[in-house]
Amino acid sequence: MTDAEVQEFVTRFAAAWAARDGNAFLDFWHAEGLLHTPMVNRTIKGSELDRLMQVQTSAAPDFVWQLLDWTSRGEVVIIEWQTTRIVNGTRFDWRGVDKFRIRNGKIIEERVYCDTAPLRALRTGEALEPITKF
Repeated sequence: MTDAEVQEFVTRFAAAWAARDGNAFLDFWHAEGLLHTPMVNRTIKGSELDRLMQVQTSAAPDFVWQLLDWTSRGEVVIIEWQTTRIVNGTRFDWRGVDKFRIRNGKIIEERVYCDTAPLRALRTGEALEPITKF
């Protein structure tokens, strides 16, 4: 991908998140593309991205996704992001990275990397403790 193509991809991806538009996400994906994420219980097909957005919007209607940074090499694009929402009156943020493999201008594979410990602690009501104190 050229630098201009990568920039366009990143800009469109951020705009789709800002709009929370599941159909816009479908335009990014090969039908046989796969999303691997620790946020759901199985691999998601590219053709299911609109449904995933509906589930996420229903579960967290105030969810905001922000682009922090990105880089690319060849057919690989990496995007760093932060998400925010309000939980029990308090702002809750967490960060992650998405690694995309692009084929013919569309996503063939996405892997999401994020620390799920803060989300799991939030769900159970437990305090998030560091593994190591220094």
